[in-house]
Amino acid sequence: VKLLILPALFTPNLKNGRISIVHLFEVLQMVVNETHNQADLPPSEHIMLTNPWKSWRQRYQMFSRSGTEEELRDTITLSKNVIVQCIYVDGTPSSCGSKFNGNKEDFPSVPYSYLDFNDGKCKTGSGHIENYHDIYQVYFLDLLDLALEKDYVRGKLAAYLNKLIDLGVAGFRVDACKHMWPGDLTNVYGRLKTLNTKWFPSGTKPFIYQEVIDLGGEPIKASEYYGLARVTEFKHSAKLGTVVRKWDGEKLSYLKNWGEGWGFMPSDRGLVFVDNHDNQRGHGAGGASVPTFWDSRLYKIVAGLMLAHPYGVTRVMSSYRWDRKNVNGKVIVIRMTGWALQAFLMDPLSYPINPDSTCGDNWVCEHRWRTFRNVVNGQPLSNWWDNGNNQIAFSHGSKGFIVINNDDWTLKAGNFVAKLCKRQQSDIVSLQDKNLHKTRNDHSCLWRSRL
Repeated sequence: VKLLILPALFTPNLKNGRISIVHLFEVLQMVVNETHNQADLPPSEHIMLTNPWKSWRQRYQMFSRSGTEEELRDTITLSKNVIVQCIYVDGTPSSCGSKFNGNKEDFPSVPYSYLDFNDGKCKTGSGHIENYHDIYQVYFLDLLDLALEKDYVRGKLAAYLNKLIDLGVAGFRVDACKHMWPGDLTNVYGRLKTLNTKWFPSGTKPFIYQEVIDLGGEPIKASEYYGLARVTEFKHSAKLGTVVRKWDGEKLSYLKNWGEGWGFMPSDRGLVFVDNHDNQRGHGAGGASVPTFWDSRLYKIVAGLMLAHPYGVTRVMSSYRWDRKNVNGKVIVIRMTGWALQAFLMDPLSYPINPDSTCGDNWVCEHRWRTFRNVVNGQPLSNWWDNGNNQIAFSHGSKGFIVINNDDWTLKAGNFVAKLCKRQQSDIVSLQDKNLHKTRNDHSCLWRSRL
């Protein structure tokens, strides 16, 4: 069954030549106003919190402050009637939330009882992870741990995911997979329906990508999940950040064999990204090396490189900006203003779009930056050039090329770029990018920039 059913879970089901996913954090209703083909949203259940600064945790339910089930259905329908063809749902299948009696482990709306949790199987006195070589049947971040080996629990989880498939979603991001046995997940995935034929070809299976943090040296290996569905490659973010920051003697020129040559998972198994919402808030895998929108120049360089390189399925973060400060390495939220404040606390309101297509009111809107990956899709990486340090360039066949200069002096590409430019219609990056200087005569790329 695994060999016959699961391979389809690796395919993102994207349409119209699109090959990237957008992580729209805390934004829902504006999805229908965007012109992108796929979005990542969290509709599952949540714990009830009274602390408004942790309100994002309460987005994880079908009925939440982000909207009702009916509004979710309408959003999916409206999105598909315009151009957002693929919506992926973010879920944590091993844990529970919403209205319940946590002390008695009573979840009547499912229903789950104390018999459906792993309490009696925990090998630690506290029930929490005390030995990271044994992390499956314990509490993760104080969350109750479902007994995924039970057929009843597996059936309930599959029924929930199948309901979302009926609504029209294209797939799922599965959170905290390293705390769930691969065999249990295989069973749940194998129960999933094919996608709704109103929007997808008959027989299409949902796309699944699994969050598995494996930076090396960990007891739970990402490779244990390769056979199930796509897996997040966190080493991509961490290593890319180290390279552009020039830590440990790393250089852009070393990226000639970027991807599997750096010890990453196979490209057809990996999903990659520059950062996520955890990194932006001072924690998360990869640590301080991972660039975020706070590192504006570096972030644009690594985002451009990720989208220009053919490795893996790419996911673009879409963020909002807030005032912050660092206290002992921790990011502390000072205050938010405008629409960002409202979205963070309560309402998933739409952001304003400026005349130049950027976003206002502190929304970063990385997903509205210049396109490149879709244009060169299907073309092999070729014509690699580097200066032995931090200036690189490469093309994708005859469809496009990128030049990146992270050195402290201007790159004079000369005939190399001139030859590539003859095949191009326009410079899609620097048309409105003040960080770049380029003319058709000298084809120069200023220090620490990209073209």
